[in-house]
Amino acid sequence: MISVGEALSRILASIPGPVEAQTVPIAQAAGRTLAEDVRAARTQPPFPASAMDGYAVRAVDLDAGPATLRLIGTSSAGHGFAGPVGPGEAVRIFTGAPVPEGADAILIQENAEATPETVTGREPVPAGRFIRPSGLDFRQDDTLLAAGDTLDPRRIALAAAGGHGTLSVRRSPRVAILATGDELVAPGQPTRWDQIVASNGLAVAALVREAGAEAIDLGIAGDTLAALDDAILRAVAADADLLVTLGGASVGDHDLVQSALHARGLELGFWRVALRPGKPLMHGRLGRMAVLGLPGNPVASVVCGLLFVVPAIRALLGDPGAARDASEPAILGRDLPENDLRQDYLRARIETSPDRLPVVYPENRQDSSMLFVLGSAEALLIRTPDAPEARAGEACRILRLDRRLL
Repeated sequence: MISVGEALSRILASIPGPVEAQTVPIAQAAGRTLAEDVRAARTQPPFPASAMDGYAVRAVDLDAGPATLRLIGTSSAGHGFAGPVGPGEAVRIFTGAPVPEGADAILIQENAEATPETVTGREPVPAGRFIRPSGLDFRQDDTLLAAGDTLDPRRIALAAAGGHGTLSVRRSPRVAILATGDELVAPGQPTRWDQIVASNGLAVAALVREAGAEAIDLGIAGDTLAALDDAILRAVAADADLLVTLGGASVGDHDLVQSALHARGLELGFWRVALRPGKPLMHGRLGRMAVLGLPGNPVASVVCGLLFVVPAIRALLGDPGAARDASEPAILGRDLPENDLRQDYLRARIETSPDRLPVVYPENRQDSSMLFVLGSAEALLIRTPDAPEARAGEACRILRLDRRLL
């Protein structure tokens, strides 16, 4: 068996490079991954702008105390005042509007008394007060976003403000998902007494979509080489970048996935990882298509999906941080015995407090078939191989679970 870290390194090293780029309208770019840096096409704000409603004035005109100035016009957002402001003059101005040439401060309306022709300032206004200088946010040619960034609402807004109507993004990787086993029945379909409902394919598909890829459902293949071969050929025909199989990747009499893949030319990378849940994990390549064989146990398939499928998709999208460690520190809430040779990911609940790290309580039941425990868990507590007995209050590390995916 190889370690979790070695398995992830080999998987990511086998990705030949990011998928190709395509240009999309910015309105359709949410959730996509940038293929190239985004540079500002304009300066923001492009002019000195008022931060408040009031009057654009020359600070020197109010230095000596209260003064009455002549109103010469109005500057509002989208309708700036084109002329200059001279000695003894002021312009009515609104938030976001351009500050006229010659003015260097904003007299806010709460500190002014106005008539249709004049405005009186009741106190001095320092130069620069309530003015957002040109380029306060960014300047033309500044790098706003980096290749590999995922376009969330904040980044979409930034790219739009930078003057971009289209963006170069990575094509969504195509991930084919194949559940295997005579015992599986699709959700909603009648089951015999000796069958179970296929659930992990839906969970993995959700992970795939959340990671920015297209999920291709290959359905359920029975435990025959012919059924498996048919599904593999459908994955190839769909031009999948990654094939994820669920179950059947071990070496039992009914575990035929490896045999079916080898018959089609699989280059096997590895198939066992020192991991719990998820030891019988398989990795390889079939032509240009990467292959990940996940365990059939539902919890193991979800954990392996988080640990390996999601980073593989991020690598296909060109994310330079695909191998980043997403764990965070926590405090152990109860004692744990020493660990064996495998890295454990224990389902756990979290208690939070504003003045300390989260306290994590592993569930008593950790069987890899138990989706109810996984569904109610808030984190995976990570225990390294050969970890000694641990006491409540000791430091530990956790992976938070996004409950939308479960």
